[in-house]
Amino acid sequence: MARSALTLSVPLPLLLLAACTSGPDYRPRSPAELGVPAAYSVPADQRAREDLTRWWNKFDDPTLGSLIERAQAANLDLAQAVVRLRQARESLIQQRSDLFPSVSASGGYSRSQRITGSGGGSDNFSIGADANYQVDLFGGVRRGVEAARADYEATGYDYATVLLSIEAETARNYVLARATQAQLANARESLAIQDDNLQIAQWRVQAGLVSSIDAEQARASRAQTAASIPSLEANYNGFVSRLGVLTGQAPGALKAELAAARPIPRGPASVATGIPAEALRQRPDIRAAERNLASATARIGVATAQLYPSLGIGGSIDAGASALDAIFDAITGRLFANIAQTIFDAGRTRSQVRSAQAAADGAFLGYKQTVLTALEDIENAIVDLNAAHQREAQFRIAYEAANNQAILARMQYRSGLTDFLSLNQAESALLSARNGIVQAQSDEATALIALYAALGGGWDSNTIPRAPNPAPTPAGSTADGN
Repeated sequence: MARSALTLSVPLPLLLLAACTSGPDYRPRSPAELGVPAAYSVPADQRAREDLTRWWNKFDDPTLGSLIERAQAANLDLAQAVVRLRQARESLIQQRSDLFPSVSASGGYSRSQRITGSGGGSDNFSIGADANYQVDLFGGVRRGVEAARADYEATGYDYATVLLSIEAETARNYVLARATQAQLANARESLAIQDDNLQIAQWRVQAGLVSSIDAEQARASRAQTAASIPSLEANYNGFVSRLGVLTGQAPGALKAELAAARPIPRGPASVATGIPAEALRQRPDIRAAERNLASATARIGVATAQLYPSLGIGGSIDAGASALDAIFDAITGRLFANIAQTIFDAGRTRSQVRSAQAAADGAFLGYKQTVLTALEDIENAIVDLNAAHQREAQFRIAYEAANNQAILARMQYRSGLTDFLSLNQAESALLSARNGIVQAQSDEATALIALYAALGGGWDSNTIPRAPNPAPTPAGSTADGN
């Protein structure tokens, strides 16, 4: 059978335009355009930035490391971020499909049967195929793919941002739980001393050495200390419950594991932050904002392409016969092209271009705002860490003095050389200094955690997070489970 060739003549100018891409090309912004200074405005260790991928190991607390690893594996906020990442990947795949033709095939069978009269029926078999392709003359589809790819990458960085937040929140709640345990220990130790003081005051009242005022002051002081314990226990329960939820478990799942008191984890005294531009490159939220700007810039090209003509080409092949073995004896084909151009739409398309440009301007401002907020986070964490160091040093001096004062006051009261008010004030100062040290250590650890998070620690910043490969669909089933 002779094969005939079908040709389609397309105007040369349209073929030349097929290589064009509408809209502006994305241009990365320089640190100066984003307002990044050469150095921090507060004293900081600007040596080369250290590896912070697993910063929690610097606290040398196995329980902390185990909790963070469990949160990474089972946290439900992270699971939702993975789902969003999968959706973004599928959107990219769908956008890429517009670069290729769509092909469909069909087949049919029918039988005609005479109801009355003589004669039998007849069979009819048919098959066909159709192909359609929208030529990307002005690069609108390519810009759409570019935007979808940037969206996918931005969603990956959003996942990393959630990961860093979960790691930091897990560590912070663990530190607060250990700090509350220390405060409970202080309160219970102080309560035991006040029980002893109350008994001594009661003996002295019974002996007629002092008035009942001493006993009432001792009783009031003891009750105030005892009243603080339930509040501390409630705070501790809240931190442990939060840790359970962060690790994807029920609120009470970690109570037995964390019941034994342990010291507040202590990290290194200083952190090499590097210069601002280096630190900001490690932040996934900044990289997500940059990708959002790239996506918004590409969408200007998508909108601009709508201003120009569109070219669609397609074709179809059909075959039919009354017998299945003769179905390819007669084949017909059709090839067509269509050029369309919007003549009047009351300015709608141009308005869409201006809207896309405004969106890109907003994305740039959001990008710059994210950069400035990151700098704020880093500098605040540096200042908080230094302040916590200084407060701890002063509280240790206060503790030493208050402890000496309390020992002397206790001895003098028992000897009748001072009144109960002086003893009570000394005991209160001692408890305050103890709790001050605990609070300063807690603030120091949480400020260090905040600094690690602000510097973008807790993930591999050399890679773009990708969605996990989809699970294979079982044989005999469809994607919707039917």
